[in-house]
Amino acid sequence: MTPDAPTGPDRTPATLPLPPMKWDAWGDPDLAKPLSEDIRALLEQALGVTPADHPAPTAQEVVLRPSALSREDLDALAGIVGAAHVSSHDADRLPRAGGKSTPDLLRRRSREVQDAPDAVVLPGGEDEITAVLALCAERRIAVVPFGGGTSVVGGVDPVRGGFTAVISLDLRRFDRLESLDEVSGEAVLGAGLTGPQAEALLAARGYELGHYPQSFRYATVGGFAATRSSGQNSAGHGRFDDMVRGLRVLTPSGAIDLGRAPASAAGPDLRQLFLGSEGTLGVITAVRLRVHPTPAVKIHEAWSFPDFATGAAALREVEQQGTGPTVIRISDETETAINLAMTDRIGGAQVTGGCLAVTVFEGTPEQAAARHLRTREVLLAAGGTSLGEEAAKAWEHGRFNAPYLRDSLLTAGALCETLETATSWAGLAALKAAVTSALEDALRESGSSALVMCHISHVYPTGASLYFTVVAAQQDDPLEQWGRAKRAAGDAILAHGGTITHHHAVGTDHLPWMTREIGDLGVRILRAVKDAVDPAGILNPGKLIP
Repeated sequence: MTPDAPTGPDRTPATLPLPPMKWDAWGDPDLAKPLSEDIRALLEQALGVTPADHPAPTAQEVVLRPSALSREDLDALAGIVGAAHVSSHDADRLPRAGGKSTPDLLRRRSREVQDAPDAVVLPGGEDEITAVLALCAERRIAVVPFGGGTSVVGGVDPVRGGFTAVISLDLRRFDRLESLDEVSGEAVLGAGLTGPQAEALLAARGYELGHYPQSFRYATVGGFAATRSSGQNSAGHGRFDDMVRGLRVLTPSGAIDLGRAPASAAGPDLRQLFLGSEGTLGVITAVRLRVHPTPAVKIHEAWSFPDFATGAAALREVEQQGTGPTVIRISDETETAINLAMTDRIGGAQVTGGCLAVTVFEGTPEQAAARHLRTREVLLAAGGTSLGEEAAKAWEHGRFNAPYLRDSLLTAGALCETLETATSWAGLAALKAAVTSALEDALRESGSSALVMCHISHVYPTGASLYFTVVAAQQDDPLEQWGRAKRAAGDAILAHGGTITHHHAVGTDHLPWMTREIGDLGVRILRAVKDAVDPAGILNPGKLIP
């Protein structure tokens, strides 16, 4: 129980382990840092952000919508998983009331009545999940599979969708390394393992998964699979779905175990139905993944390019030649300048402007050195200037901490949020310009100047992703303010050949664009699959499928 969990004579003690993250912010409260006076002054001068804190309510002050589950419902759930693993206590419901997007955090700061799951259920075995799904289908109770709670697109919002109630099905007890096949280089990991837990279990045997999204410290293996996560090492190891060799899924219609061999021609690959399904088609309980020996060495090198176009072309050349960096990414001029505004040196390297790029190489000493040399030759020929290793090491050291800065910005009266997309190399510049303009124009119409930063976070031979960070002064209704900007950006993305999401997934936030993304027939296909595996429609309603 958190120290500020609500208590009172009408409440029984909370019984369930809480997620590791603070209920109204990102991550570990001990890692949160207040804004410096220099940053506050910069926000006020550049964007008109009032440098005064806007305190949020404490957990005791939050009012949740009362649980809609009857005592009979709770007793039936307890009969399946045990009384110690079911709770309708507010202290357990509140941390599962949504994800960690800016709108989620703004809603957490409200003193109005807030939605939350009607109960939290922690199954300990697949037979328990099967029984819970059967009970919920019979009693018309919606089920939201819950991992680390890091969704930034409404993916774990407790949407009832016309059902009588909704439960959060927390998978954290599925936390084992089930097997490791060192000959094949495959491991079976429980869906409830967090990134650090999975890596620690593998490291003890000399192996690594190497999947490091920004949510790494808190997100789970099942969540990675359900959202088609893409980690910061994707240039070297691929996206999470590239690593998946098999998975076990429980649906209201039965269980399915997919992935018999490294490759198959036995019809369409059914794994792809569940990768990215966001808990709407089934509950992922275990994932069989490609793993590799723990890298012996890492080599870091940062680069400066005179402008984003030159840097993007350099990254394209690296990827299309296949020179093998584990990490390669570049910030645009604005993002680089903001980093410089916080310090005149990045990781000890003097940077005077332009665009900062980061490269990392892993493997045996010989492999890493060879990849580094080949990549270095390409980047030098493409107009890059080496900054040495310190800036790249500094990026790696702090790469999971950006959400803490967002929390501080929100508290100080700034609106800060991210969004991402991807497109071909040929369309990259036009898409970046269109999204930037859409965000700036929409926020200007709501009365705010905006700072729009961008970086290439993942590269492919035919294209790349663009990751945008937006900062503006909060207006009277910041939820509507961001909603208007998000709608403008989403429309610009689809109009200029981008995907509505590259790695954040669909959830509720991207649902309005899904029909345009996959077409009417694509929607009908998803609905048909949903009807087959979840006839009652209880699994994560209101997400993914229009």
